[in-house]
Amino acid sequence: MTVTIGRRELLAALGGAAAAWPLAARAQQPAMPVIGFLNVVSPEMFAGRLQGFHRGLKDAGYVEGENVAIVYRWAENQADRLPELAADLVRRQVAVIAATGGPASALAAKLATTTIPIVFGVPEDPVNLGLVASLARPGGNLTGINFFTGELGAKQLGLLRELVPSATRIAVLVNPANVQAAARAVAEVEAAAPTMGLQIQVFNASTGREINGALAAVARERADALFISGDPYFTIRRVQLANLAARYAIPASFVARDFPQAGGLMSYGTNITDGYRQIGIYAGRILKGAKPADLPIVQASKFELVINLATARMLGLEVPPTLLARADEVIE
Repeated sequence: MTVTIGRRELLAALGGAAAAWPLAARAQQPAMPVIGFLNVVSPEMFAGRLQGFHRGLKDAGYVEGENVAIVYRWAENQADRLPELAADLVRRQVAVIAATGGPASALAAKLATTTIPIVFGVPEDPVNLGLVASLARPGGNLTGINFFTGELGAKQLGLLRELVPSATRIAVLVNPANVQAAARAVAEVEAAAPTMGLQIQVFNASTGREINGALAAVARERADALFISGDPYFTIRRVQLANLAARYAIPASFVARDFPQAGGLMSYGTNITDGYRQIGIYAGRILKGAKPADLPIVQASKFELVINLATARMLGLEVPPTLLARADEVIE
């Protein structure tokens, strides 16, 4: 038996099929990849770092909300929360984990998974930290960047002495909650101090209230200058630290440009925001199929000296012309 379909019925059938095609095509599109962003501190005042990370992703061809999603996990300065936060990202089966904010995040991510790629940012040699097998060929599922912020203590101490040549007693502020970083910072400055004729006194702070107390104690002890060690929490508290140093008229040196931009006296260290850009680039390359084991560790090679001349004048310091000439940025 032959069934005859009229022209109207045929057009209706074709129209219905055409309407279904976009739905089928959408159903076949791959899901948007998801990056897990793990950090030991909190998002407040972390905008510059995140902008660098997003720039790196864009350089690699990814824009959040358009072709990649990002799940953020912040430990709120409680390092003991990192293992569970890392485990949560693993349960969500993210495509890659950006473990930022120092060794604690990287180590927590490494313990959480041996399969999901991890891109870290750490302040010292990741081989010594046990994160990778070698710098050239990391092996395993981790790669990242060494910021060197934890390996410049002697240089930073020397610059502080150059700026305040009369200084003999230097206070050093560390965050005891970041055990390894604090111990490393103290060991480095204590090793360098005798050759410069300096005495070191260590102060601890891991909360805003403790920072207030520590700076007041530094003033009571009449330290000639203050060195703030590199720590993610101190970066978040940079305005508080800069204001307190100014209140007590203590010449203070920091590890990143965020501090003199907030009113601090001087900083020397890696451009951290650019380091986060590199983390974003590596995360994007992994999304495109690169393997962490084949991506060599990026060694930060650009260091910058930033001097806040207005703060120096307020403290009654005359910055040596030779130091000004070497500065990468002078804030008037």
